[in-house]
Amino acid sequence: MASLLTSPSTKQYLASSSLFQHCNLSRCGYKTTNLSFSSSSISLPQPQQGFANAPTLTAVGRSRRHSSSFLEAPEAVRHLVGSLNRTEGLRFAVVVARFNEIVTRRLLEGAIETFTRYSVKEEDIDVVWVPGSFEVGVVAEKLGKSGNYNAVLCIGAVIRGDTTHYDAVANSAASGVLSAGLNSGVPCIFGVLTCEDMDQALNRAGGKAGNKGAEAALTAIEMASLFEHHLK
Repeated sequence: MASLLTSPSTKQYLASSSLFQHCNLSRCGYKTTNLSFSSSSISLPQPQQGFANAPTLTAVGRSRRHSSSFLEAPEAVRHLVGSLNRTEGLRFAVVVARFNEIVTRRLLEGAIETFTRYSVKEEDIDVVWVPGSFEVGVVAEKLGKSGNYNAVLCIGAVIRGDTTHYDAVANSAASGVLSAGLNSGVPCIFGVLTCEDMDQALNRAGGKAGNKGAEAALTAIEMASLFEHHLK
């Protein structure tokens, strides 16, 4: 062991390590004890001056690296959110499917009531009736591309029957409304109910499950405000 510590390569390595530690500690304001070498002994730093302070030195190093002189603080992150209260000047179209009208008319009533509650003027709301939920998407896209509306609310009701017709219409209605929004650049809100039976639909059209038409109208207001005030 003694021959290893006194070999030229070991002495050179320890000397360079001592110099490196001395420079680092001195830069942080710490006093150090130099390492000295002889052919038979090595004097190590005292615990209170050397390695016992390593955690403290590491913390100091971290604080210095993250100080303003090393890293500038990032700017504040902006959050863009549509407002339910800034509705002045916003115009809305509502596309309503006539099929299952006992449900869709209640959804429409909930939507219009919500619009007026949030200060949207009645003259800024246009209602367009279409035969069924399958036809909602194409009309919504036409209205969106007209440039006359800030958002288009799409209302319908698809109720499962004995055949797979339900799946075809429900999927087509959803993809149609999505495509209308993407192609027109105007928010097109999906307010089409897809229910297992009439009871489920009525419960969601002003019954014990609330009115999904009113909820969709809130979404339309928020999206219209977001586009008008932040994303133009």
